[in-house]
Amino acid sequence: MVAYTYLLDIVKYTVAGLGVVWIAFYLLKPYLDRSENIQLIELKKTISSQTLPLKLQAYERVVLFIERINPANLLVRLNNPDYSAAELYMLIVAELRNEYQHNVTQQIYVSANTWTIVKRLKDETLGIVNSAIKNLPETATGLELSKTILTHISQSDNNPYDIGLSLIRKELEELF
Repeated sequence: MVAYTYLLDIVKYTVAGLGVVWIAFYLLKPYLDRSENIQLIELKKTISSQTLPLKLQAYERVVLFIERINPANLLVRLNNPDYSAAELYMLIVAELRNEYQHNVTQQIYVSANTWTIVKRLKDETLGIVNSAIKNLPETATGLELSKTILTHISQSDNNPYDIGLSLIRKELEELF
């Protein structure tokens, strides 16, 4: 009988102790959650303050990339009256690939949508140049290739480079 009362006392004290722990946990839980949330917010602020300049710089570089691969600007930079169409074509393709490779790491800091725009514009530019060189005779000059490319761009209803830049600007405005 003594053992039975002894066992009953142990059960009562254990249940009471568990009840106290349970009540204490639920009284302290909101405080612990709030403290954890505050720490998480502070961490996000710190990360944001460090990455925001990198993101802005990446968007600047993406805009610069689009401006540099725009045939109107690209052909001015690569202009040389002595080039044949084939030589100018090779220079344009090399320049496009170099510019893209130089900026490929920017995709880490820009949105997936922005990077899709960048890739699409690069591919469209290559497509325009490839189409232009195919429609010219082998003896064509670089000037003829330039005219064909610029004519193709001017005949399109919407300039893809302007559209790409406006989409990126809109996305950047949403960021702020």
